Amino acid sequence: MQHADEWRPSATLETLRQRAALLQQTRAFFAARQVLEVDTPLLSRFGVTDVHLTNLETKLSGDSRTWYLQTSPEFAMKRLLAAGSGCIYQLGKVFRNDEQSRRHNPEFTMLEWYRVGFTMVDLIAEVSAYLQQMLDLTEVQSFTYAEAFQVFLAVDIFASNGFEELQKQLLNRPEVADLAARETDFTTLQQLAMSVVIEPQLPTNTIVFITHFPLAQAALAAPTSDDPATAQRFEVFVNGMELANGYFELTDAAEQTQRFQNDQKQREQNGLAAMQADPRLLAALESGLPSCAGVALGFDRLVMLATQKHHIKEILPFAHDRA
Repeated sequence: MQHADEWRPSATLETLRQRAALLQQTRAFFAARQVLEVDTPLLSRFGVTDVHLTNLETKLSGDSRTWYLQTSPEFAMKRLLAAGSGCIYQLGKVFRNDEQSRRHNPEFTMLEWYRVGFTMVDLIAEVSAYLQQMLDLTEVQSFTYAEAFQVFLAVDIFASNGFEELQKQLLNRPEVADLAARETDFTTLQQLAMSVVIEPQLPTNTIVFITHFPLAQAALAAPTSDDPATAQRFEVFVNGMELANGYFELTDAAEQTQRFQNDQKQREQNGLAAMQADPRLLAALESGLPSCAGVALGFDRLVMLATQKHHIKEILPFAHDRA
């Protein structure tokens, strides 16, 4: 019979028990630190302007407007922070209408938290403590974004000829040469180099932090006070897998508005439909977002690492092909 086995779970029951234990440990981690768990809406009138993310869209009965399933709880959580919530975390589903692969499912679980009064360094220490506990790892290493390019590609991305030198290096690598030859945008070239060349070379069985991204890749991170070329943004990798993305958060509403406008220009250049910026987030920033640091972590990827699985469907109750 066609589809006879599709009712069965994607993951084994033993793996689902391990997943449940990790969920329990995660909540205990934040309870011990008196961080409040919150549960914000998945459905919103506004999506994201980021050119690298795409919201799933839907309609409600009797309502002609488009509604968006959220790619992250970030905007809603920042509204809570501005309202005086204090330190908060959320552990729940999000949606992205993007690629499907062994590390990507359209619906996935994200752990996101914000620590009021924390610097980026403080948050990196807490992320490290969480991952050491969840993954039973002890080794931790850190590179700035510029150091990573220098160490693994021998390129100074902040040099005046940084684009030419990076492209030259990538043309010598068959796995990425064709894409590098056609690329004219420096930021995209750096992202290509990071994902295809640098990430696979990062130390194994080690929690690796990449910090101080170029300002062009700041997203919602604040600029670095003593280095105007970089932002207070970090990413976390374990065994070549990107796990988390964190910021010392931007609190300037005018600067955030400008970044949203820049996103719209990029969307237009890339032939993408315009996306209205969420006015409630900007209003929250105007009212006063407290100084804080925040991070979003892919919980399913964490489970993959903890259970030594190689495909995301192996740790989900029902992957998208069985949903």
